Amino acid sequence: MTFLNPSKAFEELKKYPSSDGLSVKELMNSTLHGGLTYNDFLMLPGKIDFSANEVLTESRITRNVVLKTPFISSPMDTVTEGEMAISMALLGGIGVIHHNQSAAAQAAMVRAVKRHENGFITDPVVLSPDQYVEDVLDVKARLGFCGIPITDTGALGGKLVGIVTSRDVQFQPRSALLADVMTTDLITAPEGVTLSEANDILRDSKKGKLPIVDSQGRLVSLLARSDLLKNQTYPLASKRPESKQLYSAAAIGTRPVDRDRLASLVEAGLDIVVIDSSQGNSVFQVEMIQWIKKTYPSLEIIAGNVVTREQAATLIAAGADGLRVGMGSGSICITQEIMAVGRPQASAIYAVAEFASRFGVPVIADGGISNVGHIVKALALGAGAVMMGGLLAGTTEAPGEYFYHEGKRVKAYRGMGSIEAMAKGKPGMAQNSGSKVNGKPGKYPTPPSKAQAENHVHENAATTRYFSESSTVKVAQGVSGDVQDKGSVKDFLPYLHAGLQHSLQDIGVRNVRELQDGVSEGRVRFELRTASAQVEGGVHGLNSYTKRLFA
Repeated sequence: MTFLNPSKAFEELKKYPSSDGLSVKELMNSTLHGGLTYNDFLMLPGKIDFSANEVLTESRITRNVVLKTPFISSPMDTVTEGEMAISMALLGGIGVIHHNQSAAAQAAMVRAVKRHENGFITDPVVLSPDQYVEDVLDVKARLGFCGIPITDTGALGGKLVGIVTSRDVQFQPRSALLADVMTTDLITAPEGVTLSEANDILRDSKKGKLPIVDSQGRLVSLLARSDLLKNQTYPLASKRPESKQLYSAAAIGTRPVDRDRLASLVEAGLDIVVIDSSQGNSVFQVEMIQWIKKTYPSLEIIAGNVVTREQAATLIAAGADGLRVGMGSGSICITQEIMAVGRPQASAIYAVAEFASRFGVPVIADGGISNVGHIVKALALGAGAVMMGGLLAGTTEAPGEYFYHEGKRVKAYRGMGSIEAMAKGKPGMAQNSGSKVNGKPGKYPTPPSKAQAENHVHENAATTRYFSESSTVKVAQGVSGDVQDKGSVKDFLPYLHAGLQHSLQDIGVRNVRELQDGVSEGRVRFELRTASAQVEGGVHGLNSYTKRLFA
């Protein structure tokens, strides 16, 4: 048998009518293949000529916001509150604070995110010389710090006369005047100093805080040494370019009361609002988007959820800056089963992203993400980021307490369409437990009395999200369960980031933009997976094994 000259391999390759595998258009032909999920296909490898740490994972999540890592935590009451939102932002993603709580509590969490890493603190806590050590201790108890500038008026814009630190008040009586304990030997920087210059002054001064003053010595802002340390520890942190504060995002509904809620969130420093609805193509959401654009024109709006081009067109025309894609694909969601409505997630992302990209509107793949491979596939199909619920539930930063179930350390995780989430805040209902049996919490919540029901309008994030706040019978579109302890998100998210870098390296692309361009131009190829292929691609043929995801 005669073989070809090996040096002619590339010339021989050109004789084939197309590259190996399928293009994304061939893959996503629903007439031939039906609706596809992440597990129904694979991406074919490319050529590696660079190291994994050269791969850049930054991606756009709205028209004007770019993140260093395409990770977003879901606005669920067992996933994202203040601690999760701060950790996500520090690690290059963003956390969307849920709204199944009071507006005041949600605003406080937004405020905590904005104050965590500040750059120039433009609204610092300020006290006057006539106040007491007790006031400083109160600030420390509420906000977690006590390096407080002192001005003659006790407000920003007053003449700077001193600063109080933890050492100044450490052994002082609570009734001592700040005028008697404050430090008056101050190092300051002039108004107009750049952040880089101010950081240099702060580093060289060995002080904890650097007040910024105008030509007349009046306080205009503040810089904190702790933020310098955070910059070194978290180089990927998601920050506003102007203020260097962490990005904050929070969810609201589409009812009139949510307009008041949004006012509180904007006052607290909100950057991105997520309009939270299971079915985004509604007149309620259109009206809310239009009102927000008119009232808060600089606020970024992520609308949804949608799974079709037609749904997307409605929200894009209304003014949405980003779209959430997904309906019934989450691990705790049963919308597709109960309502017979939804779409397989991979098909939904491809269809909506292809359409929305024509208008410069990024999409977020929301639901169905259970591993690094799913993240890569979502990005390849056009998503700017992935929104994760179950993958982050069970981490230290997720709300709730750990408990043991069948010998495993777990945390509660529930869908926002679950009966338990809908019951939160209802009169007579315990928030996390049911009626007591022998002095212990029971399994089922106690229903409200007739008088309580008549005198209380129950409206929470779960009922408004599924348009069921006025329904006598609540139809569940989610379930409640628990997920195993995953440790801290500060360990878990770097694993996801490293996994994403290595996957893009295998595909042969250096960044997310190159990945998506390669897909649209047909250079990045795909392959369908049969049921047998999916079995082959997983762990098989072993008597037992241990699965450790990272070390």
